[in-house]
Amino acid sequence: MANTSGNLKLTSPQIQKDIVRVAAYETTIVILHDLGDDFFAIMIDESRDISVKEQMVVALRYVNKKGKVVERFLGIVEVSNTSALSLKSALEALLAKYGLSLSRIRGQGYDGASNMRGEYNGLKSLILKENCSAFYIHCFAHQLQLALVTLAKKHSDIASFFNQVANLSNVVGG
Repeated sequence: MANTSGNLKLTSPQIQKDIVRVAAYETTIVILHDLGDDFFAIMIDESRDISVKEQMVVALRYVNKKGKVVERFLGIVEVSNTSALSLKSALEALLAKYGLSLSRIRGQGYDGASNMRGEYNGLKSLILKENCSAFYIHCFAHQLQLALVTLAKKHSDIASFFNQVANLSNVVGG
């Protein structure tokens, strides 16, 4: 019995993952309680992680009880591919996991990728077929990125600046 307290270090990777999983679950419960039965918007982006697995990140945007607009991270979902049908299926599963539904969505924001915003077969269109109140808004962060890219293409000094920043970042990171 005297030995056991010295062995309790919580450094096992499995124990650490369990602690993080419980913290994430409890945080999500607080977010869902804050959201209540209100409407919300979704913001989604998809990418590959370092192990080249496709994943989708989902965030909620809603007005809380104090009348403030808040954005909260809901989850990362691994997807088999980034087709619109696969993304929609993963989104529905994530929402169902937390007792949410597509019918409560009032806004959807994505980048400009065709699998996301496509007029006929994109995720936007698939959600709009089920919920005509889920209006699409192009993600403002991506609009800023597009504006910077366009600016850099037209002005060589700005393009040179961003290249130097990228090189400096690589050197410092290395």
